[in-house]
Amino acid sequence: MLRTFAYVRPGSVGEALEQLEERGARVHAGGTDLLGCLRDGVFEASKVVSLSRIGELRGITAAPDGELRIGALATIAALAAHPAVKERFTALADAASAVASPQLRNQGTLGGNLCQRPRCWYYRGGYDCVRKGGETCYAIGGENQYHAIFGGGACWIVHPSDTAPALMALDARVRLVGPKGARVLPLEKFYLLPDDDATKETVLEPGEIVLGVQVPPPAKGTRSAYRKVRARGSWDFAMAGLAWAIAMDDGRVADARLVLSGVAPAPWRLHAVEKLLIRQRLDAKTVARAAAAAVVGAKPLEQNAYKVPLVRGLVEDALGAASRA
Repeated sequence: MLRTFAYVRPGSVGEALEQLEERGARVHAGGTDLLGCLRDGVFEASKVVSLSRIGELRGITAAPDGELRIGALATIAALAAHPAVKERFTALADAASAVASPQLRNQGTLGGNLCQRPRCWYYRGGYDCVRKGGETCYAIGGENQYHAIFGGGACWIVHPSDTAPALMALDARVRLVGPKGARVLPLEKFYLLPDDDATKETVLEPGEIVLGVQVPPPAKGTRSAYRKVRARGSWDFAMAGLAWAIAMDDGRVADARLVLSGVAPAPWRLHAVEKLLIRQRLDAKTVARAAAAAVVGAKPLEQNAYKVPLVRGLVEDALGAASRA
């Protein structure tokens, strides 16, 4: 049963920030994750601050300069259906289409999808795990078939977002505002690994909210996509996924960004693979080298070693698709 809390709907960003100054206040956007966390007792709220009346946080705009500007309250369904997103930012449209169920895509927002909390059953259950301030990651010796193979350390959650790796592959920046003012960060700098802080997933400070995301126009010759592998054909979170954006010039790779989902506590960018691909033709030898490089440093747990060949297959498949462009 939910505990009693106050509920407010400010009409501006400034009013929202004032309401969030109260200790125990929580931001409410689409609510698809917040309400589940409150019901499960993952955390408590003395006040829920709804952003639903703040018009400036809505909308998806393709600017004249080609930049894509997305408000934090844009729904996942709207992203998946937007003509400019589907045509020029295909990885994001693919990722949005792969999120949860149609009902959740219609309710859930981009800001919420980027900031959602881990789905680890130990974190969501009644366990005093590392992410909740305890001393033990129960996944290490427990049920860990869906947990991380990269970046674990003190905590082996996987980040649940599909849109985050797609936006990272598209070189997006996230706009934030809080008590200390506004700031804009590369999305890659928005997320934290357990070695940074095992109790947080993002750099959001108390009282700070996501305003939206900016995605630069793709370079000439760029193709992008997102593929998600899951246990069932719908609803499930990724066992592993890959977002990629590759620019080709005269048959060679001019630029490449590849980001994995479902395998690390944050979207996992494959920097070594990207470096390997630059100025190369996507022939069989290059693809094989890239697939092998993608899993260097993987540390599977007892029940999730299947993710290693899965990641290799995703990279091979993506590079094969890019070579046929």
